[in-house]
Amino acid sequence: MTSTKLKFGYLRRHPQLVAGTIILLFLALFASVGRLLVDPKEAYPISAQPRQAPSMEYPLGTDIQGRNLLAVAVVGTYLTSKIGVIAGTLGITLGTILGFITAYFGGWLDRVIKIIVDVLLTIPQLLILVVIASSINEPLTTNMMALVVASLSWMWSTRTVRSQVLSLRERAFVRVAKLSGEGSLEIIFRELMPNLLPLLGACLVSTVMGAVFVSLGLEVLGLGPQREPTLGMTMYWMSFYGAFNRGMWWWIATPVVILVMLFVGLYLVSAGLDEIANPKLRRKI
Repeated sequence: MTSTKLKFGYLRRHPQLVAGTIILLFLALFASVGRLLVDPKEAYPISAQPRQAPSMEYPLGTDIQGRNLLAVAVVGTYLTSKIGVIAGTLGITLGTILGFITAYFGGWLDRVIKIIVDVLLTIPQLLILVVIASSINEPLTTNMMALVVASLSWMWSTRTVRSQVLSLRERAFVRVAKLSGEGSLEIIFRELMPNLLPLLGACLVSTVMGAVFVSLGLEVLGLGPQREPTLGMTMYWMSFYGAFNRGMWWWIATPVVILVMLFVGLYLVSAGLDEIANPKLRRKI
C-alpha cells in the first residue's frame, strides 16, 4: 500500500514527465506497429493513386507523387526519430566526455575547449550545417544526415556538464573520496556521474529535440535525404509541389500533426527530467 502511494505521489509530482512519456510511447507504437499494418513500400513514389483525399482505402490520402500518406507518416516518424536519437546520443556522449575532461582536469585543455565552444555557440548552427550538407557530393542517407546534425549537437551539453562538474568537484563528498584514495576515473564514475544522471537525461532529450528541429530545417531547404520519406522531406515536397495552392490539406496536416506531437512529447519529458534534476523546481506531494 505504501509503495503504491509512493508511486502515485511520484506521478503527481511529475505530470509533465508522465504526459510526455505517454505521447512518445504512442508515437513509438505508431511507428513500430504501423509498419506491420501498412506496407512501408507505399511511402515511396508511384505506389498508390496520386492526389486522393482521405478515404477508406487511403485513411490519410495520397500526395501528388503517388505515396500513401499513412505509410509516409509511419515510416517518416521512424526515420525522423532515428535521425534525432542518433544525433542526440552522439552529441550528448561527446558533450559529456568533453564536459567532464575540461571541468575535472582543467588546465590548458579546459581553456581551449571552452574557447571553441563559446565561439561555435555564437554562430548559427543551421548556417554551418547548410554549408556542410551542401558540400557533400553523394546523396544523403538518414545515417549521414544524423552524423551531419551530430557534428554540432555537442556544444550545449559540453557547457552544461562542465558547469555542473565544476560545482560538484568542490563538494565535500568528492574531497572525502580523494582522501580515501579513489582515482580520478573512480570519482567520476562513482561519485559525480550518478549525481548528474537526471541532468544528463534532460540534456539528452533536449539534444534530441534540437537535432530533430535542425534536421527539419535542412530537409525543408532540400538538403536532406531526398530519397527517404522523412517528415522534413515530406514538408519539402509538399512545398515544392504547392500543396497549399492545390488545396491538398491532408498532405499538409499529416507531417505537421506528427511533428507537433513529437515536439510536445519531447518538451514535456525534458521539462519533467529538468524538474527532477533541479531541486528548486521540485514539487511537493
